[in-house]
Amino acid sequence: MPRVKPTALRFYGSSNVVVAGIKIVNSSQCHLKFDNCQGVLVHDLTISSPENSLNTDGIHLQNSKDVSIHHTNLACGDDCISIQTGCSNIYIHNVNCGPGHGISIGGLGRDNTKACVSNVTVRDVNMFRTMTGVRIKTWQGGIGLVQDIRFSNIQVSEVQTPIMIDQFYCDKRTCTNQTSAVAVSGVQYENIRGTFTIKPLHFACSDSSPCSGITLTGVQLKPVQIAHYHLNNPFCWQAFGELFTPTIPPIACLQIGKPAGNNLQSYHDIC
Repeated sequence: MPRVKPTALRFYGSSNVVVAGIKIVNSSQCHLKFDNCQGVLVHDLTISSPENSLNTDGIHLQNSKDVSIHHTNLACGDDCISIQTGCSNIYIHNVNCGPGHGISIGGLGRDNTKACVSNVTVRDVNMFRTMTGVRIKTWQGGIGLVQDIRFSNIQVSEVQTPIMIDQFYCDKRTCTNQTSAVAVSGVQYENIRGTFTIKPLHFACSDSSPCSGITLTGVQLKPVQIAHYHLNNPFCWQAFGELFTPTIPPIACLQIGKPAGNNLQSYHDIC
């Protein structure tokens, strides 16, 4: 194989793009990529590759704005949809995801870079046997902001960890501990329901830049025991917000309110 495996279909610097009614099978890397695009509509798309095929993201967005993805079936070996830096006004709904790694924002801030993502809505999604459900992941050492994110009406079935924010993301054995972090603020979780196989929720946030404005409403996640998987309780570190309804299981680790001395700058100031 060449050192850089090809993406099956890529749009760069494009506007008013429509991708509809096609099927992409077994791409050697990412299946469909939009970079530096504006005004993108994807619907009635099918993507299919084995769950053990590395780095085969379904749809990859970077530096793109005003994107709508709906009525799409995604099965791959990495993120069903990956939302990277420079993305805003992203609307994803009526999507089936699995197998794969779920729908992810990030990883952001790799190699101490700035990363900014805002105004993302993901709703009416079914996930089956994915690694995560809805995830935000950032590298240590980055700067920037993830803000105004809404995950709503997500049905999960045998998903390892349905809800995740990880500001210590690392895709190798060890990563250097660093102080700065891409901030995460204003994330809504509404009606996330179904079953998990490892952990219902994982919020691992930075000491220097705690996660703030996290809200949980109608979260009902029940365990399914699967061989070789060890079930864990919800985990939170430096995660602040509100529980608007009781959750299943109880998420007592979320710190209610705002972090002390939190002087988060506006998206406009940072990005």
